Amino acid sequence: MTQTVKCISPIDGSVFAERPLLSEAEAFEAAARARAAQPAWAARPLEERIALVRAAVDEVGKTTDRMAQELAHQMGRPVRYGGEFGGFNERATYMAEIAADALAPIMIEDSDTFLRKIEREPHGVVFVVAPWNYPYMTAINTVAPALIAGNTVVLKHAAQTLLVGERMAEAFHAAGIPEDVFQNVFLSHDTTSALIAGRAFNFVNFTGSVGGGKAMEQAAAGTFTAVSTELGGKDPGYVRADADIQAAADTLIDGAMFNSGQCCCGIERIYVNESVYDDFLAKCIEIVKGYKLGNPLEAETTIGPMANVRFAKEVRAQIAEAIEDGATAHIETFAEDDGGTYLSPQILTDVTHDMRIMRDESFGPVVGIMKVKDDEEAIALMNDSDFGLTCSIWTKDTATADTIGKRLQTGTVFMNRCDYLDPALCWTGCKDTGRGAGLSVLGFHALTRPKSYHLKKA
Repeated sequence: MTQTVKCISPIDGSVFAERPLLSEAEAFEAAARARAAQPAWAARPLEERIALVRAAVDEVGKTTDRMAQELAHQMGRPVRYGGEFGGFNERATYMAEIAADALAPIMIEDSDTFLRKIEREPHGVVFVVAPWNYPYMTAINTVAPALIAGNTVVLKHAAQTLLVGERMAEAFHAAGIPEDVFQNVFLSHDTTSALIAGRAFNFVNFTGSVGGGKAMEQAAAGTFTAVSTELGGKDPGYVRADADIQAAADTLIDGAMFNSGQCCCGIERIYVNESVYDDFLAKCIEIVKGYKLGNPLEAETTIGPMANVRFAKEVRAQIAEAIEDGATAHIETFAEDDGGTYLSPQILTDVTHDMRIMRDESFGPVVGIMKVKDDEEAIALMNDSDFGLTCSIWTKDTATADTIGKRLQTGTVFMNRCDYLDPALCWTGCKDTGRGAGLSVLGFHALTRPKSYHLKKA
């Protein structure tokens, strides 16, 4: 019997999509086709590969209304936010614009005697395992530069967003990218591990859970296949005494609650200088009480269901444990909270780092807020985490933000903003967030290998 993978819609628990999984033999055949197609793809002029990727992005842009509707059904994001084409286009376009410079040879010497240079060589076959929370944007982070650099790509999307990989493949093939150069596949975990262990790929990019990242690295052990990971996060915000408190509250709460808190770099804990703590907290509570929880297909809904009952159950458990241990909850249960995927947003105070709500990734619409005396206490608390993706500092003093940032164990330091991925900057992390280098010039370097030429002319 053929195994299948299902997308259970968080709107009503129905099966929204179901697809057959490839057998192990079929999966290895798909990877082999990608490998066979790669030399011819890499031999095409860079300008041609860039043009085809740009055309593919334009094809995706023709279906933004469908994108928003399907994302609501698959993972619960309200249609009012219009899908993900803005960020998808921004990231792919930027990588296309910098490709020629990022992939240009480094010329050491071109004299009568020697030609010495370092070129960038594509890895070969790049395997992209993309998550469901921002399924288009996280996938394009790697797909676009990988293809531009001359790799072929095999994409495996999360079960929760089954249709996204299909839609991307449709668009890319319609734009003229050969089917074997960009493939979307449906794979079991065991088949995925077998492919990696069997050296079917030359580079693996995984965005997902810490456990998933460990499984990828374990499968690749001994193969020397590079594995790039972006895993869990517990990103902090810090509000200094000189901050614009209204702007801090508006932005940090949006960073904590948007997408029902299901953001890789969402704000999950906030530290506030004691002199502005009460004002900040009051503003945050007012913002969250104004949310409209409901069906994501309805225009008035501002916060939709979590993507899966299992995810909502974990958030409820963390909140309940924190309250039992002395935390104060500031948001009453919304009428629309059904005990399942529809989960009330929550703000907790009187929290400590002994509580899971301040240590484990929540990935839901909840944030803990703590009072601090000064920068030193804030820095110590921000660093007291197993994760390190981003942090957000709120202050009018750029020099101080820069100084604090240098002491933080994180991948990105924000000042007066959060929850944003700038394609010109390297998207990376440390500690249990994993290691990798997405987007920017370094993204192209990660998706290629250096190849040196030392040519003696005489």
